[in-house]
Order: sequence, then structure tokens, then C-alpha cells
Amino acid sequence: MERIMIVDGDENINVHLKKFLKKKEFDVCTTSSGSEAIASLKGKSVDLVICDFKLSDQSGIDLLQKVKVIDPLIQVIICTSYSNIRVAVDAVKKGAFDYVTKPLFPDELLLTIRDALAKSKRQPGRRNGTRIGKKQTEDQYIIAPSYQSQLVQKHINLIAPTNMSVIICGETGTGKEYVARSIHERSDRRHQPFVPIDCGAIPNELAASELFGHVKGAYTGAIAGKKGCFERANGGTLFLDEIGNLSYDNQMQLLRVLQEKVVRRVGGTTEVPVDIRLLVATNEDLKTAVKSGDFREDVFYRLNEFKIELVPLRERPQDTEVFAAYFLKMANQQLNKNVEGFQVSTLRKLISYHWHGNLRELKNVVKRAVLICECSLVDDPCLPVEISHTEVDKDFCGDVLLNSDVQISLKEVAERAERGAILEVLRKTDFNKTKTAELLQVDRKTLYNKLAAYNIDTEMRGN
Repeated sequence: MERIMIVDGDENINVHLKKFLKKKEFDVCTTSSGSEAIASLKGKSVDLVICDFKLSDQSGIDLLQKVKVIDPLIQVIICTSYSNIRVAVDAVKKGAFDYVTKPLFPDELLLTIRDALAKSKRQPGRRNGTRIGKKQTEDQYIIAPSYQSQLVQKHINLIAPTNMSVIICGETGTGKEYVARSIHERSDRRHQPFVPIDCGAIPNELAASELFGHVKGAYTGAIAGKKGCFERANGGTLFLDEIGNLSYDNQMQLLRVLQEKVVRRVGGTTEVPVDIRLLVATNEDLKTAVKSGDFREDVFYRLNEFKIELVPLRERPQDTEVFAAYFLKMANQQLNKNVEGFQVSTLRKLISYHWHGNLRELKNVVKRAVLICECSLVDDPCLPVEISHTEVDKDFCGDVLLNSDVQISLKEVAERAERGAILEVLRKTDFNKTKTAELLQVDRKTLYNKLAAYNIDTEMRGN
């Protein structure tokens, strides 16, 4: 039975959540402060911590970092108000599994809890099981209509068959791990392990052990030997997220492994050969980090064989419609609901919103909206107030969302996305149909059929 710790200063929340989760057959304990939680964690095994961002003695992020020192494999969910969304995004950057917004909806929280515990079970070395490289449906990389998304897909297809190292750049929540998985799944190593490691969630003092492993007795608490992620990924792909968080010493050891293709466990003397393909991700400018001395120049150039840059969602609003429809479909499956789509006014608000947390934030908003929705279409009251009160620029949305009378279905979303993608690439290629067909990865005949179906030829002649 999985054990969950609830940390909240509101005793009513502790009592009601504990009662709810016990009915779902979880082992639950509660504390009212961060210091109580830490003291309790040192004496018992816990799989998941759910903590409020505003505790009486420290912030939820402070507690998160202390939890990760005790056990990097414990998953943490942060509870916060929607007005603190930037704080929640920062928490995810620092190792939280996810965040949920108050007021809490039990079914939404339960879904997030199960996702977190499933990830915990998949993590290499987790005490309750290991399922390395298992690809989940929700890990699919969605090809959206914007030119930037099409370019990313082209780069994935280009680089995947090689053995080159790749740096994936982008803000938190833009889908860096999804891109890494997509590269792995299209490579010759796809039947071998895919091992993701979040360097931002590993305390510096434990990073060497997590990366390179350790022998029994290497340090206090090392009661047994452990394989590092390089050995666990042998033959497959190792994905190091937030690579910039590695200490200078660990960067030096990383360089040695990449150059010599052998790994030596902490406290050991034996060198173990490893064969891995390395993919890394960062939300910071590594060139700037190199100039400031925070990142080794030799490591940067060893990693930077190819770079893929993910653009924030707010800079490619035409993609919002596609991802919203995909997340709606996913939420329907997870929540056993049958919401058909979005009111047009609601979709316009989604397109106009800034999305500080990018795709991750959009996914959470859509999931919550589907949970709340009591009719066939998601409408404005289903959205958080910060989004439902968003000022809509109709001219701006007009370029992204085609006119519709009352509603938009998933089929319509797909058709509009396809039409938008074709128009976007046509503009980027100065209406060169041969280049457009090449970028869209279709033959010319298919492209001409699409142009006719969507009356795009007529528009071009009109111009």
C-alpha cells in the first residue's frame, strides 16, 4: 500500500483529505508544518508528499528541497492558489511532480496522485519496482500547426537515427522530455532503456551517486551497492533534464564518462564500460553559464552536437487550439467523461492567455475544466478566474481561430489545425509548394488535394 503524507496548516484540509484518500486505500499520515514533516520523514518510508505552498514555518518549495535531500525518489505535489501560478511553475522546476490549485477537487487531486505514484514506480532504482523506458500514451509528442512546431518535428526526424548528443532548450513546461522520448522512440535504440533524470531534483551531495552509482560503504548510509543512471541506461538513451544544475565537479566526471565511455562508481575502483546516447535539456542559456563560469566550456561543446529549441506557447498561439483539444481528449479518458469541445469564446480566452507554465499549465487547466464541466462544451465558468477574465484580442485570435457560430468539435479542431499548418508553412516558403510539401512531409499530390479541400488555392489567387 502506497504511503502519502499531507502537510497543511489547515486541519480541516488534513482531516478531509486523509478520510478521502483512506477510502481510496492509501496509507495516509498528516502534519501541520514543514518541520514536523521532515522529522516524520526521517523515521518512516513515504512515497508521496502533498504540501501547501504556504506553511507556518517555511514555504512549500523549502520543504520540497528538504524532502529531496532525504529521498530524491519521493514525489511531491504542491497545493497553491491559482494567483501563485508562477510559484507553482518554479516548484516544478525545482523537482515537484506537479501542482494543484485551491480549492481542491478530490477527483482532480486523485488523478494527479496516481500519475505521481506511477512515475515513482517507473523510476530506475525505486524500491517498489522498475519499468525503464515504458512509453505512456501521455508521453506522445504532438505535432502542432505552427512553423516552429513543424521545424522541431523535422529536426527530431533528422537527428533521431544518429548517435549525436542533443541539447533541448526551452522554458519549463514546453515539452522537453516529450521531445527526448520522441527522439529515442525513432532511434535504433528504441528497444533499449530510456532513462530520464531530473538534475534539478537531485541534491548536489547525491548527484554523483545517482549518475555514476556507488559501492557498498562508499559513504554513510550506503548500505548496499547501487547502479548509476549511466549503467541503467546502457545500450539505450540517457536524458538529463536541467543539466545546468549539475555541480562543476559532477560536470567534470560527466565529461570523463562521455570521453572514455566508462563509469566508475563512487568509492569503487572498477571501471564499467557503458554505451549510451545522451540527450540533455535546459531552461537556461548554457552559453551565458559558460561565460560566467557556472558551466564547463568543454562539457558544453561535447554536448552541443545538435540543438533543438522549443518556443514558449505564448509565441505560437496557433498551437493552443490543437493542444487544448488533445488534452481534452486525454482528460475525457482519465476522468471517464464525454466533453465534446470548447465554446468559441472560451477557446479564444485560452488562445489569448499568457501561459507562464506553457503546455503543462494548459494541460492542468483543461483537465480541471473537463472535471467541472456539466454540459457538452467547456465554457468560461469552467476556467480559472485569471483566464476567464482574460481580455481577448479579436483581431489576434482571428488569425488563429477560424470563425464558428457556437461550438468547436475535435474533428473541427483537427481540420482547422491542418489548414492552419498548411497556410503557415506556405507563408514561410513564400508559397513554394514543393518546399511546403517537403516541410509537411507529404507528396505534392496530397498537398494539392488539401489546398483544394480547404480552398487555399482560391485564397492564394485572391492575393
